[in-house]
Amino acid sequence: MEQLLGFAATVIIISSSGVMSPGPLFAANIFYGLKEGAKGGLKMSFGHTVVELPLIVLLGIGIISLESVPQFRIIIAIVGALGLFGFAGLQLKSVFGHDANHQIKTKYGPFLSGILFSALNPFFIIWWFTVGFKLISDSIVLWSLLGLLILFALHIWMDFAWLASTSYLSSKSSKFLSQRNYRFLFIAISGFMIYFGITFLLDAF
Repeated sequence: MEQLLGFAATVIIISSSGVMSPGPLFAANIFYGLKEGAKGGLKMSFGHTVVELPLIVLLGIGIISLESVPQFRIIIAIVGALGLFGFAGLQLKSVFGHDANHQIKTKYGPFLSGILFSALNPFFIIWWFTVGFKLISDSIVLWSLLGLLILFALHIWMDFAWLASTSYLSSKSSKFLSQRNYRFLFIAISGFMIYFGITFLLDAF
């Protein structure tokens, strides 16, 4: 149980860097939230899941096939750490360089937009091939294939909670999160990302 709780805490903290990051999915979610409230966010989340679950499974299968390669886990740890450092920098640049509540309009419904803005978002794909790759590898080491389901469960609820809550709040107020609070939130997340990046490197060596 202690091992599960420790892994859960790591997944939740690190996942926040991807789940809560500004980008096209978040912007489209705010747009649909203004029209549909929390229901729009839930539809976006289901669309996001359609892309994310198969991606995690495919990456997990790839990791299993590569586990016999010498130094494989060291390489994963280094790549994951570099990914965390890179995303921390991108988070800070995005927060201080752009308006936090920027919006985009889309002709697609929220479910299809959730699919498109996930599958076609290079940062989403890169996140799973770097930071997420390390989490997938750790989950497999701890619980084999069952670890993929555990990881997915620990991660996906955050997508639903974040997208549903922000879409609901946007339906109540287009300025639901002040610029100051938004920046403080992502500075904290970036700090955690740097911390875990360092722990990844320490584990590798």
